Amino acid sequence: MGAWILLMKWDWRALFGAMLALVMTPLTGAASAPEADLWERWAAHAPDSTTTIDHGWWTEFLDAYVEPGDDGINRFAYGRVSRARKGGLKQYIAGLTALPIELYNRYEQFAYWINLYNALTIDVILDHYPVASIVKLSLSPGLFAIGPWNKKMVVIGGEAVSLNDIEHRILRPIWREPRTHYAINCSALSCPNLLTEAFTAAKASGLLDVAAWDYINRPGIISAEERGLVVSSIFEWYKADFGSGDRELISHLLTYADGDVATKLEGMTRIVGHRYDWRLNDASAGQSE
Repeated sequence: MGAWILLMKWDWRALFGAMLALVMTPLTGAASAPEADLWERWAAHAPDSTTTIDHGWWTEFLDAYVEPGDDGINRFAYGRVSRARKGGLKQYIAGLTALPIELYNRYEQFAYWINLYNALTIDVILDHYPVASIVKLSLSPGLFAIGPWNKKMVVIGGEAVSLNDIEHRILRPIWREPRTHYAINCSALSCPNLLTEAFTAAKASGLLDVAAWDYINRPGIISAEERGLVVSSIFEWYKADFGSGDRELISHLLTYADGDVATKLEGMTRIVGHRYDWRLNDASAGQSE
């Protein structure tokens, strides 16, 4: 009987350890990154459409609260966002979700999904602020939920949509554009920066280049060791989006690398490690305005 009880205790601990490892995997390894799995519902578009979407309010909002830092990280002043501005953000999101997005061309759609993703991320942080990290928001379905990414946040065209839907079922499979990873923001210090302006159809390609250069050359994103390179976990989680292996990823990085970063990359052929800081990209100080 005693041996049986001991075995049951061991099994419970083993089971708990396995479940904990499974929960933590999304934060530490590429194996957990969702696949790019097209949601056909959102593949529809109108190639000849010339209708545009006004993202002017979002640009004003970003310009008011995004604070570029000397360390290359753009932080967001969550604590200074007034109640009126919070309400304005919800109205902006509601306006986007009310649009018949399938009636727009691909360029307008791309900017739409990028801006909606970033607006939803800021909105969910503001709804739960203060919070130390987005991973502390256990909003996704499931007993061991981490973060808000699987929560259905909005309804668009009668379909409930989550952040993971936008990233992995719409943006990645439809556009197959690796620079997309530099455009969407997860409110963490190691995330690519929120820009101080909205994405638009006309400026999207240029802003993607700016975001890629900004991230790859940011201090701490890429470092060189004797054995090879240590890079942001984004390049591990989504390695397949940047090429077929380490050499193609390094070639991609060299496209945007300058100065010391380019020097670190030259002659390198292996990625040997990755890192990520999930602390909130918070720049808040003072009172709301």
